[in-house]
Amino acid sequence: QVTLVQSGGGLVQPGGSLRLSCAGSGVSLNGYFIGWFRQAPGKEREVVSCISTSGLTTNHTDSVKGRFTISRDNAMNIVYLQMNNLKPEDTAVYYCAAKYGACPTHESDFIYYWGQGTQVTVSS
Repeated sequence: QVTLVQSGGGLVQPGGSLRLSCAGSGVSLNGYFIGWFRQAPGKEREVVSCISTSGLTTNHTDSVKGRFTISRDNAMNIVYLQMNNLKPEDTAVYYCAAKYGACPTHESDFIYYWGQGTQVTVSS
């Protein structure tokens, strides 16, 4: 089965760190821009970060700039989202998504593959 397999996430106190992983299963991620989305209860799914195919270009939404880092290891077929200084408002289900040709900017974009989602809860 071709899909994206996510790992990481969990419960962390404010100010803590987590790292999410997104691995290609049955698919090479090398040719895809990879975005990380999140969806909090009662809210729309929003894009948080994105990385180009080469890994040389990254984008982050303003609310996570300086705290989140997206990276990729094309040899290992995996993309990471390192999240530092987490805040309660970062609590959401996080999804990785593969798009061809450009960074995804909205969940309605033509997304080739989605990860299964992973819960991140920031609470004391």
